[in-house]
Order: sequence, then C-alpha cells, then structure tokens
Amino acid sequence: MRTAYTADQIRTAERALMARLPDGTLMDRAATGLAAVCAGLLGKVYGTRVLLLIGSGDNGGDALYAGARLAARGARVEAVLAGAKTHEGGLEAFRRAGGTIAGADALDRAELIVDGLVGIGATGALREPYARLAEAANAAPGLVVAVDVPSGVDASTGQVDGAAVAAQVTVTMGARKTGLLVDPGASYVGELELIDIGLDPYLPDPDVVALSHRDVDGLLKHPMGESDKYRRGVLGVAAGSNRYTGAAVLAVGGALRAGAGMVRYVGPQEPVAQVRARWPEAVITELSEPSIDEVGRVQAWVLGPGLGTGDWAHELAARVLASDVPVLIDADALTLVAGDRALLRRTAPVLITPHAGELSRLLGADRAAIEAGRLEHVRRAAAELGVTVLLKGSTTVVAARDMPVRVNGTGTAWLATGGTGDVLSGVAGALLAQGLDCYDAGSCGAYLHGLAGRIAADDAPLTAADVAEAVPAAIRMLRGSPRWAGG
Repeated sequence: MRTAYTADQIRTAERALMARLPDGTLMDRAATGLAAVCAGLLGKVYGTRVLLLIGSGDNGGDALYAGARLAARGARVEAVLAGAKTHEGGLEAFRRAGGTIAGADALDRAELIVDGLVGIGATGALREPYARLAEAANAAPGLVVAVDVPSGVDASTGQVDGAAVAAQVTVTMGARKTGLLVDPGASYVGELELIDIGLDPYLPDPDVVALSHRDVDGLLKHPMGESDKYRRGVLGVAAGSNRYTGAAVLAVGGALRAGAGMVRYVGPQEPVAQVRARWPEAVITELSEPSIDEVGRVQAWVLGPGLGTGDWAHELAARVLASDVPVLIDADALTLVAGDRALLRRTAPVLITPHAGELSRLLGADRAAIEAGRLEHVRRAAAELGVTVLLKGSTTVVAARDMPVRVNGTGTAWLATGGTGDVLSGVAGALLAQGLDCYDAGSCGAYLHGLAGRIAADDAPLTAADVAEAVPAAIRMLRGSPRWAGG
C-alpha cells in the first residue's frame, strides 16, 4: 500500500525528526538521494551539463547540495538563482564544488534540469519569475527532475493554478505527498522516486492511500471448497431501458466477470431481450410495472445505468432503495437522487459512483471546481450525503467517513469511452454482493476495472465489452506480475 501525506503532516514529522538529529542531517540525506537519482538518469556523469532552478526554500538547498555532489563527479553544473534569497550553506557548497551561476538561457544547453523553485509549502499560482522559468523548463530539451514536488503543484491537494513544471521524474523526500497522486497534479509528476530520510516513525495516519495488487487480492473473496453460487454473492441489477439497452448488458457482464455467484437482472422488455441473448447465466425478471417483489433474494443491488429518469424509473429506484441490502447508485439513478434527496434516507449502506458532472448536480458545485479539487469535493460528498463516494475521472478516488481517501493507481486513458462506467458498476456491485463493504468494494472495483482496461487496451482503443471480458485476467494478474500495478 502506498501512503501519502499533506504538507502540514510532512512538516510536523520533519520537525520531530530534526529535533533528534544534528543540524543539516536531513538536508544531507535528501541531497544525497537526489544526487543519486540524477546520476542514475545521466548515466555517465562526467562532462554532462546540469542546470539547477533555485528558489528561496529548503528544496532549493537540496538542489544546490545535490548539484555540488554532481559537480564533484565531473558534471558541469550551473544554477539560476530565482528567489529573493538563496540557501546559504547550499550555495557555498555548490560554488566550492565548481558550480557557476547562469541565466535562464542555460536551459537550452542543459541535459538535466533540476526544479528546486518552490517546495511543499507553496500554494496557489507561481509568481514571477518562477512561472516563466517553469514554462521555459517545460519547453527546454533536457530531462526535468523535480525536487519533492513539481513547482506549481499543490503538495496537499494536487491542484494546479497556472504554470507548473512538468517533470519527467519527481524525487520526493521522506514520504509521498498527497498532490503527487491526485490529478491534475499527478499528471506533472512523471516517474515518482521516494527517498528514505528516516521519517516513517514520525508520520501520522496517512491523508490518502493507494492499494497494491497484494492489498486488493487480500480483500477479495476467493471461492473455497464449500462455496456455491449463493455464497459467492447474489447481485440484483436494475438497469437499462427500452432506449438504453446496452447499459444493462454491460453492467450484468461486469458483475458476472467479477465473480458474482448469481446475477438477477430486472428491467423492461427491450433490455431483457438483450441481456438474455448475451448472458444466459443471468436470472431475468421482465418488468411491466416498477416493482421488485418477484425478483427473489439478493445481497446487493446495482441501480441506475441506462435506467432513464422518468416516473417509472423513479418508482423502481425508490423500491430498490427501500430494500435492506447495500445499493450501488450510478448514472441515471444519480440524477434521480439529485432531484429527490429523500431517496437516500436509508439505513443500509450506499455506494455512489458519479463522474464530476453527476457530483456537481448532487452537491450544487461547479464541475470544473470538482475536477480541479477532487479530494475536497469527494470528502464533502461523503460527509454531506452520508454515503461512500467513488468519484470517477482521470484520478478515481474513493471516500468514506473517517477513512483516508483511496486513490486508484490503475487505469488508462482508453477507458474514456461509452459504457465503461456501466462495467465498473457491475464489477463493484459483484464485490458488494460478495460481502465487501462499500469502501472496499468501490476501491477494489476501481482497481480491477482499471487493470482490466489496461489489459484490454494494450495501448490501443477498446470497447466497454472488452473491459468486462478482461476482468478475470485482471483478477489472475493480482497474484502475478506487477506490470500493471500503477507504481
């Protein structure tokens, strides 16, 4: 499991550690690790050209000390001093090792650019000349390495307001920062290298976590010798309409491929015909009236994909939500809930799976604000609505009250195609029916869905049906190669 922390959590831990160490020890450890990563990227250090972008903070000091180490190994190291002040000890060591001061024009001749402009305490838009240097670094031909966090990325939230350094590698000290794992900030990080500086014993509970193959495999319910289809989990799926038949097919397929022991599908005539033709394993109840009385016992429900938002759909949603089992609410059912919040007044668990537009309707918030501040809004939704929230998007995050937000580390941009969310609903719904709570079902469902997307795409276009078909391979991969683990 990967853990990440806010800037305040990191600084508190650093103060506790520094109180036990001689002055300068922590910066020495950070600079040593940074220099080692840079040397590895350069390969042959001697004769290479390195440029440091130096701000006023301690990460500028880290960069200067690391630059001094590279200069001592024969690199030609220059520094642009952009801040109103410069770390005195770092600058002295840098000059003593043969480093020289340069202007911004040195960016064009550097093989490696080290971003030490601002650190984890910076918030909001970069000021000048930092913003101009960030944009120039992005346009330069050299490899860009960020110190601790790319300048312009909020270390605690991942928000980016204006210019930011787009690093190929980010070398972060002591612990991962929350903003390195969450978009839009995560898209500026590149490869993430963690340097151990002895901080672990002083860190609190994490702000966010990201599951690994091993974590997900440990949470899944694997069948035992005494298992039967009922013990494997019976999922009800109320989805699809005569207009949107495919959503039902995809949600049922996701659930079956994720290991549900039985799927009971309910819907009107047209989607019933499609589900029956594609998934003969499903137990089907064709509805003429919006009732679930004849469906039989289920252990969880998936409600909403392609359901419609009219009176018929509203009544069916009310019947499903009046049940006493966990319900996953997606797509059209989220629109229904946004218009009638009373539907959420239930004691049984609820997992909602909105994208930013759907969450904006539920919270009355601006969609762009949600996409820019995913953590803030997913936490707000979990608190205000009293449910577990899986917010889909470039970074999928899962929030529940009094729990660290889980950030999903799998997925691919190829998943941005119609119907993949319906498959996700089926996958997570199957895990609910198997006995996982909403927090675990949402987290593991997103992980498997993203992993299946990578397998299905193999860096090429995919369809939602391809993703459903790849879910068993994703489950098998949990115990095999970490190739698709997301870091």
